Amino acid sequence: MNYFSSDFKLGILGGGQLGKMLLTETRKFDIQTYVLDPSDEAPCKVGSNVFVQGSLMDFDTVYNFGKQVDVLTFEIELVNIEALEKLEAEGIKVYPSPKTLKQIQNKGTQKDFYTTNNIPTAPYKRFESLTDLKLAVEQEELTYPFVWKSTEGGYDGNGVKVIRSAESFNGLADVQCIAEVMIPFKNELAVIVTRTPSGEIKTYPVVEMEFHPEANQVEYVICPARIDDAVADKARAIALNVSQAFNHVGLLAVEMFQTEDDEILVNEVAPRPHNSGHYSIEASYTSQFEQHLRAILDLPLGNTDSKVAGIMVNLVGAEGYSGNVVYENIEKILGQDGVSPHIYGKKQTRPFRKMGHVTIVNEDIAKARKVAEEVKNTIRVISE
Repeated sequence: MNYFSSDFKLGILGGGQLGKMLLTETRKFDIQTYVLDPSDEAPCKVGSNVFVQGSLMDFDTVYNFGKQVDVLTFEIELVNIEALEKLEAEGIKVYPSPKTLKQIQNKGTQKDFYTTNNIPTAPYKRFESLTDLKLAVEQEELTYPFVWKSTEGGYDGNGVKVIRSAESFNGLADVQCIAEVMIPFKNELAVIVTRTPSGEIKTYPVVEMEFHPEANQVEYVICPARIDDAVADKARAIALNVSQAFNHVGLLAVEMFQTEDDEILVNEVAPRPHNSGHYSIEASYTSQFEQHLRAILDLPLGNTDSKVAGIMVNLVGAEGYSGNVVYENIEKILGQDGVSPHIYGKKQTRPFRKMGHVTIVNEDIAKARKVAEEVKNTIRVISE
């Protein structure tokens, strides 16, 4: 099929920053894009050929949108799977497939999948409600501390909390959840795997993630990860196993823990472009967004090697600020070599909301990390 400067139509469910960065690549190749998002101010609105405002969870909305395109992909997992299944049955190519998405969308189902497929992961228990979990604690079936995760709807640190005492339950929703053993670990790592419908598969280098202690959000992504080669090889091998087990098409970001004894445990996955791959826009031969596009169109995959060391800094809304966004001091970092800001186009900021990121590239990873700290301490995302 001729994808370029043709009648071919690519549909994207979700119009956030991931979609916006994907549209950079579709525009480079002159591929027609249709985007569906519930917000009239979605970042994707300015970059797509056709923008449709509507619910991603409504069957009719997703189905009718999907019937207009040739290939359908998504930048957020919270979409109506039944509509995707019907579209796929009617001949619309949906990547990743509804079957893959169904295995991933619910965190409890995802954890069960790892256990069934002998993929190393932290021990856990599933509960139908927070009430059931509390009862298990009272009956001493669980001991503090452990990690509570809502099985559905979590994102950017929401839906995850370390439970250290009965008071930690305050404010949690009474929903289906899992309780996961709290694993002591050295590092949080991630590997992005890309796979085409024809079966070509490639992994990106292992990245290291540093998290904000309160918001449970990634603050820095460091590539390459500062780990031994043997650990990196093990992480990439496990990520390949996860990819093959899910039989996915497109990008799969595999988040992992490196334990104190250098074992690798899979935390969770995301079947789409991912925060841990943003560094690749400047630092890699092929960005994760171009690679996702290549994969879902069954084109040859690009080189996943890094040209240079890269660190990504998330720009999130400062605490105490909500309203029309202002990026304070951003001009002060623009004069530094190897610094590239990406502003997502969200007009309203709130505490810890992802509003942009900055990539720092340098031959020396230590120097890049130092500049990343300066960038983090210089820019503030506040409101008018």
